[in-house]
Amino acid sequence: MINKGSVMKRVFKIGIFDEEERFISSIESLQKKEFKIYDVFTPYPVHEVFHLLKRKSRLPTAAYFFGLFAIIGVLAFLYYTSVIDWPIVYGGKPFNSFPSFIVVTIVITIFTVTIASLAAFSARSKLIPGRENTIFDHRATDDKFVIVVNTDILDNSKSEQIAALMKEQGAVEVYDKELENINA
Repeated sequence: MINKGSVMKRVFKIGIFDEEERFISSIESLQKKEFKIYDVFTPYPVHEVFHLLKRKSRLPTAAYFFGLFAIIGVLAFLYYTSVIDWPIVYGGKPFNSFPSFIVVTIVITIFTVTIASLAAFSARSKLIPGRENTIFDHRATDDKFVIVVNTDILDNSKSEQIAALMKEQGAVEVYDKELENINA
């Protein structure tokens, strides 16, 4: 029987880099040796890393559909209110005066896409108030590039091989860190 009070600790190999080029070459080297990278942290967006790790975001697709539904909803609402529910002829305009709907539709669509994308991103990332994040290295977002490899599933020789590979590629520091709760 498993004791619910006990928490399993996980061991991670963490490599710290000063330069983006050495950081990227280390990721490529680790992937060539078929080591699985748990996560990476950079002080600024490095799009090449996103492609190297073969991670794809579905947020642009979601934003497209948020916009599509917003346009349909706003136009339907405007048409209903000005043509069906409260048809008022003023200034000789026809009931369905589409050009007057354009500006309102664009503004509300942009607002809807922004808020819905933020909500989708926050929900997907589990960013809720009061959540404690796992910080692998406090210098990760200041000025250092960090590679995190989960070494729980590897034997000691493979773990040392990862450390040697990162050092060879220009890591300024490589160390093991044991963590109990991982919220990444």
